[in-house]
Amino acid sequence: MERRRLGGLGHESTVLIYGAAALAEVDQDMADASLQEARAAGINHFDVAADYGDAELRLAPWLREARSDIFLATKTGERDRDAAWTQINQSLERLGTDRVDLLQLHSVGDLETLDRVTGSVGALEAAVRAQEEGLVGAVGVTGHTHTAPRTHLEALRRHPFATVLTPINLVLFQRDDYRSDYDALVTEAQRQGVGLMAIKTVARRNWPAASQQDLATWYEPHKDPERIRAAVSWALSRPELTGIATPGDVNLLRHVVAAERDRMTKQDAEQVLAADPDYSSPFESMPADT
Repeated sequence: MERRRLGGLGHESTVLIYGAAALAEVDQDMADASLQEARAAGINHFDVAADYGDAELRLAPWLREARSDIFLATKTGERDRDAAWTQINQSLERLGTDRVDLLQLHSVGDLETLDRVTGSVGALEAAVRAQEEGLVGAVGVTGHTHTAPRTHLEALRRHPFATVLTPINLVLFQRDDYRSDYDALVTEAQRQGVGLMAIKTVARRNWPAASQQDLATWYEPHKDPERIRAAVSWALSRPELTGIATPGDVNLLRHVVAAERDRMTKQDAEQVLAADPDYSSPFESMPADT
């Protein structure tokens, strides 16, 4: 699998980043099978979060053997310093490790949230303390929503975050406002040597109805292998991206792995995706706890 340098951290991360949100509600056997599938594909960067249900607990048994071979990232969704400090330590305990390579401030997608986490006694203070004490190797920021790239650009102006995990796919990029914000974020990330990663690459739209939600993702992903191939190919054609997080359902991993191995051209990918009349932003309607 292709690898790309994770900004100033220097880690050669695989272009597919295992999105451990997929482990939130599965049993240990299913988690083990999915993690083995990821390792067999060559994935070396795993991304989890305290807010992903039991995902950290599902990773823990597997990490006893694999920890030294992978780049491990987790996230705190707490906004205040003390709560974040507690959660960071709980994550380490749940993961069964004394250190993660990257701690990310989770779901910071608007300026109000950014103000809170970067302000006095905000979560950033706990993250920096954890880094100073050797509990985490670096600190990053993530976020959803249509304002995420603009918010992440402002985040880089306030603090030297090592990484950014921001949403991008073809339909988002076709929005003039989104593309402008994203391009500005790319420019600043490259200026600072920040590792830029993407989420929602394989998102298709919001679920049209609760009764149709047959996968674990809060948004409806592409399910057709050719459209998954197109979505992955389009994102990985963008050289500014270190990698893309795999979607939050274990059943989609094999299709994303196959897509990375057999990419189409950017132009062909755009044609395939443009032929889907229901392709739209997943951020029109989002669960409150996302």
